[in-house]
Amino acid sequence: MRKIAATYVFPGTTSPIKNGILVCDDDGTIIEILDRGDSFREEAGVEFYSGILTPGFVNTHCHLEFSHLRNKIEKHIGFSAFLEKINQLRDEPADKQKAIQIADRKMWAAGIAAVGDVSNFNLSLSVKQKSKITYYTFIEVFGFHPSRAERAFNKALEVFESFEKANLSASIVPHSPYSVSPDLFEKVKSHAQKNGGSLSIHNQESKAETEFFLFGQGDISRHFIDNLKLDTSHWKPTGISSLQSILEYLPKENQLLLVHNIQTRKEDIEALKQYRSLANTYFVLCPNSNLFIENELPPVDLFREEKMQICLGTDSLASNTELSILQEMLTIQQNFPTISLEELLSWACINGAKALNISTAFGSFEKGKKPGANLITGIDFKTMKLTPKAKVKRLI
Repeated sequence: MRKIAATYVFPGTTSPIKNGILVCDDDGTIIEILDRGDSFREEAGVEFYSGILTPGFVNTHCHLEFSHLRNKIEKHIGFSAFLEKINQLRDEPADKQKAIQIADRKMWAAGIAAVGDVSNFNLSLSVKQKSKITYYTFIEVFGFHPSRAERAFNKALEVFESFEKANLSASIVPHSPYSVSPDLFEKVKSHAQKNGGSLSIHNQESKAETEFFLFGQGDISRHFIDNLKLDTSHWKPTGISSLQSILEYLPKENQLLLVHNIQTRKEDIEALKQYRSLANTYFVLCPNSNLFIENELPPVDLFREEKMQICLGTDSLASNTELSILQEMLTIQQNFPTISLEELLSWACINGAKALNISTAFGSFEKGKKPGANLITGIDFKTMKLTPKAKVKRLI
């Protein structure tokens, strides 16, 4: 049995407990939290740390398959140029397996206990089987032209079956509104309804995406024609936002993670509310990736006003310098200073666990769970804010 005390213990579902003590089995299973309050005194067998004790973080959006692209793409080149670089570099010679393994280990050391990882192949499968991290894999399909729907879906199905065979949780998901044809969307929708998996989609990630749906032109159209040499003659702009254009393909009964959301507006949220319940809908923020590519951030205050469920992701090492949920929290705090540390931690822990449907084991310090335990140091306790010196250390 371990007893771990800290300046504050953040249980995940309730307010931080000053001078709390986390009691757990040697294997990390939570037994109870003791609230000593101001009467805290040193006790035999209690480890005490200065900082905040939190459950393990949940990274709800990552691309391990791009780990070999670290430092290969320059910042602030814009979304379409970034897509072009990904297409140029993704298949370059590299020890991708080793890069994935290193990224996995670094995420574990950075206090990440569970990850929602986007995969196009089964490259990451063997690493995930051996990892200390719990993974949910979103097997992503592309296919802008309707003629590619059958082939793209069957390829994803093969990957899905390989993950199923390995007893790893997975589902087939659409890449984005603009890169999936209606025929392919229908196949993904049917599979999701039959298998009950979670859906994740890159949503409203750039101005170019909005322009493509409103007017059928702009950087994404040019990317398809000039870089990918695709026939776009079948495409008809919908005249409404990308999210509103594809809601019918996102079944209401399935868990939905909307990722990035830079261009999401109030009318999009209204349409979302009319179409589906917000109880199984999550907005995933990847601020460091957004700044890296577009140098722009999503309207976080709008999401909070609309009481959206928010969680955090790191995206990939192609668009981020490190896979760190703490660094994502620091960026949000710097740009949205009215957001409390308690709220940020709820996004990093319990909301992420709920989004990946793993909250029975992760996201909070509750009896019987094994969420892991992190110590965050470098905190200004007067303001309850992270300082630039904030660090995370895994204790369990």
